[in-house]
Amino acid sequence: MPRPPFEILFEDEYYVAINKPYGILVHRTGISQDTEFVLQLLRNQLRQRIYPVHRLDRATSGVLIFGKNSESASLLGQQFQEKQVEKKYRAVVRGYVPERDTIDYPLEDAELRQSLQPAVTHYWRIGQAEMPLAIGSRYTTARFSLVEVEPETGRRQQIRKHFAHIFHPIIGDRRHGDHPHNLYFRDVLFMDRMLLHGQMLHFQHPVTGLPIKINAGIDDEFYKGLELTGLSDYWPPAI
Repeated sequence: MPRPPFEILFEDEYYVAINKPYGILVHRTGISQDTEFVLQLLRNQLRQRIYPVHRLDRATSGVLIFGKNSESASLLGQQFQEKQVEKKYRAVVRGYVPERDTIDYPLEDAELRQSLQPAVTHYWRIGQAEMPLAIGSRYTTARFSLVEVEPETGRRQQIRKHFAHIFHPIIGDRRHGDHPHNLYFRDVLFMDRMLLHGQMLHFQHPVTGLPIKINAGIDDEFYKGLELTGLSDYWPPAI
């Protein structure tokens, strides 16, 4: 069945931003057998070449922006590198987290052959809930938190690795998450997606100088995850 067109969140003569669905790679990689990619499909949808500015993981949904020429992509990409782009994510994590905190923990990327690099993630708790879900053998209830996340640096899978590091992994994260929780959500609750969403990008347009703020709504499967974890009353929080 053909994939539906991507939702266009912002477009001008220099850039186009979409609400990337979960479960699809941004572009081709040497370690994937995938045959469909956002870059290829969006080029076909727009009938023009586009150039990546940043990336989101396969399992992450949300705001994804491309340049319509290599120069504009490079200009905005430089803003990302210089930490001039405000990025906000929403995630559902296991357990109760502090009201606000910063995770300052260096990360390495073996795939990219990078040694330990500084990595900083700020987060705020939006809501928390306890549900009558017997996940594992120790407890008859399960606790969850909805968090707003603002990564200061942009390491690969940084948000996922950082929340796993503080023992509050993101629900549905197959690589860094909690295996019993992931199995329970998949096999008992019939929800098989990672609950991490790129909610907002805010930057100064490199060409026009205008402030640009792009928001992306969540899909039905993410909202289902909010309902299952008792966190749907906390959505949509103001940005």
